[in-house]
Amino acid sequence: MIIYGKQASLYALKEHSDKIETIYVNKLSILPKELLKKYGSKIKTIENKWAQKLSRGGNHQGILVELNEPREPSLEEIKRGDFILILDGLTDIGNIGAIIRSAYALGVDGVFVTGIRQINYSGVVRASSGAALDMVPIVHPNILDLINELKQVGFKIYGADLDGKPLQNASFNGKRVLVLGSEDRGISKKAKAKLDDIYKIEMRREFDSLNVSAAAAIFLHRMSYAVK
Repeated sequence: MIIYGKQASLYALKEHSDKIETIYVNKLSILPKELLKKYGSKIKTIENKWAQKLSRGGNHQGILVELNEPREPSLEEIKRGDFILILDGLTDIGNIGAIIRSAYALGVDGVFVTGIRQINYSGVVRASSGAALDMVPIVHPNILDLINELKQVGFKIYGADLDGKPLQNASFNGKRVLVLGSEDRGISKKAKAKLDDIYKIEMRREFDSLNVSAAAAIFLHRMSYAVK
């Protein structure tokens, strides 16, 4: 797997040295001295045209890193945690990455992505500024089966929706799941029918909604602290 961009690449180099295969840079000066010393022969200088080819035309910012993908956690491992996030039908890599970054920072134990067949993992790593290397998203084929499994081990399932109750008054079960739907369709009807409660972010001015990654950060922060 190849990731690129300065923030995600430097995070990988600092926090995941065991996974690093090769580092490609336009100029050696892009790397701090301690990383130059640490990685030595793994660092290769590369012309911009080849960097553009490796990044498929993306904004590589002069650095690309080839690394082994982290192991994807199993459902059984995630079920042993207390706080889970399900993304229902989200496809935008930028939003998924931003949400994973917030989820990792705010104590979520695992992230499932449903309603899609596969995910551009390297893109998610880049969009999450490297957080997806620590919190690897799991693509699950069926949200209804997933919700049922989580309920069987004591999780309460909460959703974000404009028809919900005010989030600022909410408190949550210790074992809790947040379900977020896509911006255009929201949570699927069948999944919504299985939710234990639904909440919304009340606006101070007339406006229909927030970007899903912004809404996710607000929900995750509330659910990190307002626990029964």
